[in-house]
Amino acid sequence: MSELSQLSPQPLWDFFAKICSIPHPSYHEEALATFIVNWASSQQLWCERDTTGNILIRKPATPGMENRKPVALQAHLDMVPQKNNATEHDFARDPIQPWVDGEWLKARGTTLGADNGIGMASALAVLADENVEHGPLEVLLTMTEEAGMEGAFGLQPNWLQAEILINTDSEEEGEVYMGCAGGIDFLSELPIQREAIPANAHTYEISIKGLRGGHSGADIHLGLGNATKLLARFFAEYGTQLELSLLDFKGGNLRNAIPREASAIVAVSHEKEALLQQVLGDYLSILQNEVAPKDKQVTLEAKPAAYSGLALTADSRDRFINLLNVTPNGVIRNSDVAQGVVETSLNIGIVVLEDEQAKIFCLIRSLIDSGKAYVVSMLHSLGALAGAKTEASGSYPGWQPDANSAIMGLTREIYLKLFGKKPSIQVIHAGLECGLFRKPYPHLDMVSIGPTITGPHSPDEQVHIGSVALYWQLLTALLKAIPTK
Repeated sequence: MSELSQLSPQPLWDFFAKICSIPHPSYHEEALATFIVNWASSQQLWCERDTTGNILIRKPATPGMENRKPVALQAHLDMVPQKNNATEHDFARDPIQPWVDGEWLKARGTTLGADNGIGMASALAVLADENVEHGPLEVLLTMTEEAGMEGAFGLQPNWLQAEILINTDSEEEGEVYMGCAGGIDFLSELPIQREAIPANAHTYEISIKGLRGGHSGADIHLGLGNATKLLARFFAEYGTQLELSLLDFKGGNLRNAIPREASAIVAVSHEKEALLQQVLGDYLSILQNEVAPKDKQVTLEAKPAAYSGLALTADSRDRFINLLNVTPNGVIRNSDVAQGVVETSLNIGIVVLEDEQAKIFCLIRSLIDSGKAYVVSMLHSLGALAGAKTEASGSYPGWQPDANSAIMGLTREIYLKLFGKKPSIQVIHAGLECGLFRKPYPHLDMVSIGPTITGPHSPDEQVHIGSVALYWQLLTALLKAIPTK
């Protein structure tokens, strides 16, 4: 962490270093929450947790600014746990290892947690830094945002005193966000039957690796390869020719991350082994032509693998592969209202084969409720054709843009004064918690800002160090400029 201690502004980077040192993937945020609560107590700040585990900290206004509108700075406590295949890391136990690479801060083989750790660190730094001028201030840190926005879902009315909320979960300096997509989870469960592996068949693990992966909302428009879909396509195109038996299939591990890797265990006869290697080479050439401009490190290989279980029957294999191959993935429709923004998308996030069923977990996002409903209807229809049980759950609303937002206008004005140029006002396709906050707090005026973070939800995640300083300038100047009640 010594490299972080040399960065500016402080104490933001000191807090981020501490956040990195305490494991905090989704559902394992308690140690970090305890540290923050104890720190707030040591600073004689009012601090409380609700029944969901969310943390609320209050700090009195800077003397002479007591009549300003109260503001809440908001971030989430958890991070996305993703690592490179060769990296040994237990996210529930091991600290993140950040390192400076020129203008960027990265992590060694894992996600960095800059999403939303930098925002959280900035909120704590405002509480700690007596040189930051502000009116009545609250800091709201929510639980388990990355795995379903559970903290935002559980936020109760009449807890916040703020009239303005500044969300710190955006990922592009110079852009001010005033709206975001909503989302809904979708699960397809396909019954399968198994039988003995054919006699004298040889078993192989076929794997696709080296894809970039990324955020299933913010990066969905980039056309990055989804390893699960690419592997399903391989079996759909070559499975019959190879007469292979499918024994196991695994792809992705988070519904809100584009899968970087996928693998399957198959059995093929001795007579088909040479053909298997040939078509693997043919398909890799296709991938290199189609996805290599963005996913330059893509690999496809088959290695001998021991397996003692049963194989899917031919009918189960075909229904599973056909369902996965035909399930849409990526951008469904672009917005006609917010130019250059995806309206509706779908990410096939996790696929697993169990003993008696296959499970396909998807995350649907849309700026409009009817967009979500359309994709849900489409997946229900596909499930019906395949004989799968389907269920949509965990729907959360989008954040409807408000062109008359006073805090958005003030943010634009302050940015222009600080940097001599106008920020870009955006609607983001990723999910922010702001939409959920509107239910218990319908009159809350909200805006979202942040530094430049690339590759979130993947081990390529990095934060631009210089943009953190610019973000800090904007945040502190904005707090100072909040108008009176």
